Amino acid sequence: MPRVLCFALFATLLASCDGGPCSGVVCADGASCNPVDGLCHCGEADGPVCDATDTCIPETLACLPEALDCGPGTRWFPGAPAFREVTADWGLAGVEGTKLTVTDIDGDGWADLEVRRGAAEVETDPSVRRTWLLRNTGMGFEDVTESSGFLTRRQPEAGGRPVDVVSWGDVDNDGDLDAFTGTPTSDLTRSGGETTEILLNDGAGHFTLTDASNPIRRPESVDAPAGGTFVDFDHDGFLDLWEPQASYSGSTGLLYLQNNRLWRGDGTGTFIDVTAEMGLLTSDWDSYDVINEARAHTQSWSSTSCDLNGDGWAELMVGSYGRAPNHLWQARVGGTGFDNRSIDSGYAFDDDMVWTGDQNARCYCQANRAATGCADVPAPLISCGDSWNPERDVQPFRLGGVSAASLCGDLDNDGDIDILTSEIRHWWAGEGADGGEILVNDGRATFTRPGNEATGIALEHGSSNWDEGHMTGAVFDFDNDGWLDIYIGGSDYAGNRGHLYRNQASSLGFTEVPVTDGIDHNRSHGIAVADFDRDGDLDVIVGHSRARCDASAPNNCYETSQVRFFENLAADGGNWVQIDLEGGEGTNRAAIGARVRVTTPDGVTQTREVDGGHGLFGAQRDHVLHFGLGASCEAEVEVRWPDASLSLVTHRVTSGHRFRIVQGEPPVLAP
Repeated sequence: MPRVLCFALFATLLASCDGGPCSGVVCADGASCNPVDGLCHCGEADGPVCDATDTCIPETLACLPEALDCGPGTRWFPGAPAFREVTADWGLAGVEGTKLTVTDIDGDGWADLEVRRGAAEVETDPSVRRTWLLRNTGMGFEDVTESSGFLTRRQPEAGGRPVDVVSWGDVDNDGDLDAFTGTPTSDLTRSGGETTEILLNDGAGHFTLTDASNPIRRPESVDAPAGGTFVDFDHDGFLDLWEPQASYSGSTGLLYLQNNRLWRGDGTGTFIDVTAEMGLLTSDWDSYDVINEARAHTQSWSSTSCDLNGDGWAELMVGSYGRAPNHLWQARVGGTGFDNRSIDSGYAFDDDMVWTGDQNARCYCQANRAATGCADVPAPLISCGDSWNPERDVQPFRLGGVSAASLCGDLDNDGDIDILTSEIRHWWAGEGADGGEILVNDGRATFTRPGNEATGIALEHGSSNWDEGHMTGAVFDFDNDGWLDIYIGGSDYAGNRGHLYRNQASSLGFTEVPVTDGIDHNRSHGIAVADFDRDGDLDVIVGHSRARCDASAPNNCYETSQVRFFENLAADGGNWVQIDLEGGEGTNRAAIGARVRVTTPDGVTQTREVDGGHGLFGAQRDHVLHFGLGASCEAEVEVRWPDASLSLVTHRVTSGHRFRIVQGEPPVLAP
C-alpha cells in the first residue's frame, strides 16, 4: 500500500480513538492528522502542516491557503476614481527626478524606490540633490541614500558619486539585489573622475564598490552608458549585463559613436567584455547600406531584453536616437551568440518611408521642383532654411524614430511577448518619422504594426504644431482584470502629459482613462510601478521633466521636478496573486529572465518575465510579478526557470496572496 494511503488510514484510525492526539482534529482535504504531533500534514507524515481552511496538494506537498476576499472581480468602471495622490503621506515631498527604478534593497518584501534627477553630476551641494535611494517602511519612504553607501566615491573629494543609469540584480547570488550604476566619463567636470560601477549589497541595504580592477569600470576609455539590462544570456546561473552606449563629444566637437557592450558576469560582481565573442559588433558609418541594414553603431538611447521567440533564450534590444535603426539581436539556443535581426524582425523602424511630409524636404522641393520626387510635393508650412540633404535624408536610416523605451509585455494574452515603443515625434517631420506604438509579435520575434488608430492609443493633438515627447512608460494591469494596461509618459514639449490606457480585454483594443479618473500629471517623465502598500493592486510613482517649459501652453511644467505617488483605487475588490521567485542551483538567484504563465479557470493565460532593467537611462519593474485574476479565485502557475535545462514546474495558487517560490520547492506564503 502506498505510504501516503497508509499514513492517512493510520491517522484516521487513531483520530477515532478517544483521547488520541488527533481526536476531534479536522484536516483540510488531502491532509491527514499525524498521531505523533496531532497536526494536519499534507501528503506525508512529515509533509507541510495545513490549516483546516487550506487545500492540500499531495502531488507537490503544498498547502494552499484559502482564497482571500475573493469576489466577482474588478469593480472599477469609467467615471470612478482609479488613483489618488498620496505623495506627502508617503514622505516623498522634496524628492525630484525623471529616472525611477523599483528595487528591494533589504529583502523585506516592501518595494523600495530609487530616483535620479537630470544628468549625472558630482553631488557637492546638499541643496541640489540628484539621486535618492528610498526604503519603503510599509508606511512611507525613508531616505537611506547616505547611510546605504549607494553614492560612495572612489575619489577622495567630498560629494556623492554621479549616477546616470541604475539597474538591479543579484550579481553574486547571495540573495540580495546589487546595483549597476552607469556614469558617463567624457566630461570630467561632471564625472569628477568617477566611473561606471557595480555595488554589492550586504543584504541589509548597505553597498560597497567592487575591486577597482573590475573591467566594467573602463577607466581608461570613454564610457557613455545609456541604459543597463541584467540578463543571464548563457544560462550559467550568473547574471550578465547588456549596456547600450550613447554618443559623446570629443575635443574636436565631433559626435562619436561606439559599440554597445555585453558583459559576462562571473558570479562575484566582476564582468568581462564578450561583445565580439558573442557576435554583437557593429561598425562605423562607412556607407548608407551599412547604416540602413542596422549593421552600424547608433546613438543608443535605451536597452531591454526578453524572450521574443519562446525558445527560452533572451533577445537583446537597443533603441536608437536620431531616427537611426533600432537593434534586435536574436539569441542562439545554448547561449553561443547572437544574430542581427533588426531589419527582418520589423523592430528597426516601420515600413513608412515617405519623406515628402517633412517640412524641410518641402522647403528643398519648393526651391528645386525639377529634383527627383519633388514635382508634386506641397509647399512648406515653416520658414525655410537649408537643412535638407536630398541624398542622405531619403534613406531609411533617416526615416525611423527617436526611440526611447521599449517595453516587453504580452498585451494580447496570446502567450508571446509584444513590444510597446516610446518615441519623440514632431509634426514637421511628417508621417515618415516613427511614433510610439504596439509591435505585435507572431511568436517568432517578427512584428507587425497595426497602428495607433487600430489599437486605440492614438492621440488627438490640439493644434497643427505639435510634439510628442514620449520617452518613458509602463505596461501593467491596473484594474486586476487579467489584461495588461498601458501608461505612456509624455514630457519635454508643450502640451505633453501622461496617458493611461485601459485594455478592453480584447485583441489589442485600448481606451484612454480620463485624467479625472486616473493620473493627472503634466510632463510625465519616469515611472515606477509596484504594489508599494501591499494591498493587492499596483500603485504608480511618476517623475516630472521641466525641459522646455511654456506657461502659454497647456500641461505646463510644475514649479519643481517633484515625483508624485498615485495610490491605486481601481482594483479594490479585484482578485489577484503575486509571485516572488528565487532561483536555485544553476539559476541566477534573482530569477531575472524567468517566465511565469498564470492560467485562470476561464481560460485566460497571462505571461510575464522577471525584468532585468530597461528603458531610457535605466528603469526597472518590481521583481515581484503581479497578476490580476479577474473573477477567478485560483490559478495555475507555470514557471520556466532560466537555467541550462529551462526547468519547468507547475503549481496551483489561490487569490489574495503573495507566494514565494524557491526553485525546487512548493509555493509558500511570502512574509
